[in-house]
Amino acid sequence: MTEAAVVALATPRAASQLNASVKREARKTTLRAVGSSLLTFVLTLVAVGVLWVGALWVFNISPYVGKGPIDVYNFLFTLPAAEANRAQMFGQLWVTLGHAAVGFFSGLVVALVIAMIFQLSRGAEHALMPLAMLLRSVPLVAMAPVIILIFGREFASVAVIGGIVVLFPALVSIVFGLKSAPPQMNDLIAVYGGSSWTALRKVALPSALPSLLAAVRISVPGAITGALLAEWLAVGGGIGGAVGGYIAAAQFSALWTAVVFVTATALILYNLVQTLEALVLARMGMADRA
Repeated sequence: MTEAAVVALATPRAASQLNASVKREARKTTLRAVGSSLLTFVLTLVAVGVLWVGALWVFNISPYVGKGPIDVYNFLFTLPAAEANRAQMFGQLWVTLGHAAVGFFSGLVVALVIAMIFQLSRGAEHALMPLAMLLRSVPLVAMAPVIILIFGREFASVAVIGGIVVLFPALVSIVFGLKSAPPQMNDLIAVYGGSSWTALRKVALPSALPSLLAAVRISVPGAITGALLAEWLAVGGGIGGAVGGYIAAAQFSALWTAVVFVTATALILYNLVQTLEALVLARMGMADRA
């Protein structure tokens, strides 16, 4: 057998072995990412539970006001009105999640568009970024009356208030990601006559994937916070609109259950997005940039 034939036979075998090795390594990286995310989620739940019970004990809060995990469980499952309590809480939660989804997508889309404009025009970034940071420093509670005056106590106020909460952290993260592209790749596109738009599509956006996924992750709890604020300050409904009524009526079991629902939902969604983020980055070989 000639040397050329040996090389021809060996090359497919070597390529197959290399491909199998790459797949095994990718599978291990994916499993490690998922395991790490799940472990973080479990530890977070344990930490929140310990802090909850510990705070009630350390500050010696009256059982009439401060409710623990057992009280919440009884409110949902053992009291005569437990079924009605569950229906009420889950109904309010779904309303809040709907409002949070509106704020999440509106804020994230606007942040992505503005970040792309900044990437294409340095002048726009220098002119608008200080204004964005200035607006970010103004408390949303102070801006809420102006937002309500402009948009009314309607669905648009939910999008604006929730979008503002999501917008600024996401904008900073995405802008940082777009600027993290290797300069050599941008230079290569410029040498071959590519435009700034081409560099944005071919280089900046793919390089910004870890930062974009991080922006999605940090926007999830922010969107829920924005929804609660919008319900409390503007449109009512949901958990944010019901909390004031629970306090006024001294329904502290319902109040603590609402807080547990919001906290648990935020933790679950955050860790779900974190797991998906780890999976995507591991599959794309970008886990070390997360």
